[in-house]
Amino acid sequence: MKLHMNQRTNQNIFTAHGTGYVSVNGQRYEHSLVVMPEQLHIDWRVSDFDALNEAHFSYLFALQPEILLLGTGAQQKFPHPRLFQTLIAAGIGVEAMSTSAACRTYNILMSEDRKVIAAILIG
Repeated sequence: MKLHMNQRTNQNIFTAHGTGYVSVNGQRYEHSLVVMPEQLHIDWRVSDFDALNEAHFSYLFALQPEILLLGTGAQQKFPHPRLFQTLIAAGIGVEAMSTSAACRTYNILMSEDRKVIAAILIG
């Protein structure tokens, strides 16, 4: 699915997504990644949803988002709350949703200048 164009050339936006990939600013990625308005982290090594652990969420906590969107693949899945309890305790909103919903929601929140990150699982 194609998404709308980024009017802000210096910020990351999802431009497409589909089975096994997402595109950020027209660049296709076929592995898990973390997208922030001004940064792209391709070193978030998570093979799939079942591989998520507390260290993966500690990585995300260190980025200090206001809101974390977790794209869990084709279907919405919910990680165990103990994995992200540090984020919740710090007042960071955590939402798990399908990857397509995470991409759309990220684009909206980013356009509102929210401090949002999308952690997208591909695999």
